[in-house]
Amino acid sequence: MEKKIVFSENFVWGAATSAYQIEGAVKEDGKGEHIWDVYTKEPGKVYSGHTGEVACDHYHRYKEDVQLMKEMGLKAYRFSIDWSRVLPDGFGRVNEKGIEFYNHLIDELVENKIEPYITLYHWELPYEIYKRGGWMNPQIVEWFGEYAKLVAEIFSDRVTHFFTL
Repeated sequence: MEKKIVFSENFVWGAATSAYQIEGAVKEDGKGEHIWDVYTKEPGKVYSGHTGEVACDHYHRYKEDVQLMKEMGLKAYRFSIDWSRVLPDGFGRVNEKGIEFYNHLIDELVENKIEPYITLYHWELPYEIYKRGGWMNPQIVEWFGEYAKLVAEIFSDRVTHFFTL
C-alpha cells in the first residue's frame, strides 16, 4: 500500500537562489565588488575559470524568470540581496540603481502573487569590508546593522519574511 505524503496547509512551495549564482551584471549600475567577484578571478580557484559575471542574467531577465515561477505554480521566492549592489562599499553610500533593481523584482513577484523572502547574507561579503577584516572585524556588527536596517526600511512594505544568513 502506498503511503500518501500530505503537506500541512502552512507549507509554501517555492524556489531559492543566491544573488551571485543568478544575477550576473557584476559591473553594472554602480555595484561594488564582493568576495566572489574577486575570488573567481584567481587562477585555478574555480573550475574552468567560471564566474558569476553573467550567471543566469536574472538582473536583466527577472520578469521572464518571475513568469516561469508563476507558470510552475510557485508561491514563494527566496533570494539574497547582494549587499555590494545596494551598498557598494558595504556601508555608507547607497546605490540607488541597486535598490531600484530589488524594488522592481519585489513588485514583479507581488504582482504575480509570489511571496518574496529575502536573505540578507548569502556569502556575498562586500570586498571593501573583507579588506578591513570582514567578519573578524568588530565593526561588522555596525556595518551589517546599517545594511539590514536599509533593506528593512526599503522593502518591508512588501516583504514580511527576512533571513539573516
